[in-house]
Amino acid sequence: MLTGALKNKVDSIWEMFWTGGITNPLDVVEQMTYLMFIHDLDETDAKRAKSSMMLELPYTSMFEGHEEYKWSCFRDYPAERMYELMQGEIFPFIKNLHGSKESTYAKYMSDAIFKIPTPQLLSKIVDAIDEMYQEMAKEIETDTKGDVYESLLSKLATAGVNGQFRTPRHIIRMMVEMLDPKPDDTICDPACGTSGFLVAAGEYLKGKYKDDIFYNREKKDHYNNHMFYGYDMDRTMLRVGAMNMMTHGVDNPNIEYRDSLSDQNPDSNRYSIILANPPFKGSLDADTVSTDLLKVCKTKKTELLFLALFLRMLKIGGRCACIVPDGVLFGSSTAHKAIRQEIVEKNRLEAVISMPSGVFKPYAGVSTAILIFTKTGHGGTDKVWFYDMKADGFSLDDKRSPINENDIPDIIARFHNLDAEESRERTEQSFFITKKEIVDNGYDLSINKYKETEYEVVEYPSTDELLTQIEELEAKINAGINELRRIL
Repeated sequence: MLTGALKNKVDSIWEMFWTGGITNPLDVVEQMTYLMFIHDLDETDAKRAKSSMMLELPYTSMFEGHEEYKWSCFRDYPAERMYELMQGEIFPFIKNLHGSKESTYAKYMSDAIFKIPTPQLLSKIVDAIDEMYQEMAKEIETDTKGDVYESLLSKLATAGVNGQFRTPRHIIRMMVEMLDPKPDDTICDPACGTSGFLVAAGEYLKGKYKDDIFYNREKKDHYNNHMFYGYDMDRTMLRVGAMNMMTHGVDNPNIEYRDSLSDQNPDSNRYSIILANPPFKGSLDADTVSTDLLKVCKTKKTELLFLALFLRMLKIGGRCACIVPDGVLFGSSTAHKAIRQEIVEKNRLEAVISMPSGVFKPYAGVSTAILIFTKTGHGGTDKVWFYDMKADGFSLDDKRSPINENDIPDIIARFHNLDAEESRERTEQSFFITKKEIVDNGYDLSINKYKETEYEVVEYPSTDELLTQIEELEAKINAGINELRRIL
């Protein structure tokens, strides 16, 4: 979340839009997103040019012949000229940025409209965005861009109605590192929002497999055009998501408008990795839910239906890391038990990481867990690894201030060395539980069902000693009373 000077900058920009006549919060988010995207295009182009120069590779700037479209150029123009250029040339330029009219980006930018009403307002906002980016540059260790997006989205009156709230980026990175995606993977988030999981997966791959991907024509094409898939039902989120992916170096992400739980989502046995934080509540039209999913668990609860969906969408051998509310782990309804049984008996459940309830504050205080499983179609669960996360590097109150306690590096290290976990006791922070015990407990996956607490033996004085102490105290009290009588 945003704090201090950066939060003040974002709030002041919001106020500029508001006082300038753009009072619909959704319009503010869209216009702000477009301007941030234009700013990021300039930065991205400069980084790619520098990288190509260092590698002695040819590079053609996306602004070739249109240098005045760069943020670093037009921001110094007089207000009237800036406005004329933005409205007449730069905005049409970004709408048609991707050559293919069939591309995801072109699809979701086709109906984008530039709505800032006056040159003076545009000039003020451009200056303020420059100041905002200067503040963002001071916080190198955090995903400030994601935080800025979330700060804007949190101002929407409709935010969170369907149980959607931003997943903290350090939690996303942990999940990506645990699944360790490879250059040949096909990655999907069926409830992608601003594409946080897909961006993090792309950045992880760039960091770990840069040479394998970018010096291999086929793998580079796969990375840019066929690796990343995201679905959502909010067109604003889709625009933000597509722009987010492009500014992070993915040329043509497959971000589509789709109700993932409905029959309009035909995907089956398609993806090798699914990373997701699906909505936990909200409205659901039961009539549109795919019958395939209802066969697995007949319910209206989206968090259960999404688990059934993940199993359907994954290839055999494909893996999923997803966030679920605690109720999924121990719910006693037929549907709750059915989906847990499906994962444990017909596939391979690998890990359950229990997270503290403050992880999603200040947006929500719900207790959650991460499930990691592999689709096999024929079982394979032998034992399940449980971890009790107690700290994620931030305070668990609404302020979410940085703290020293952080279990995330330990979780990643232990997960990638599970052989060393075999001897751990249930009193420790992580341990294995056999499939048989899980089955015997009605497929209950809550860590408190299995974790044991060590009680310290406390020795108390004997009864005789206690009585002697009481008598001594009583004698002192009586002596005090007698002394008080004598004085009076």
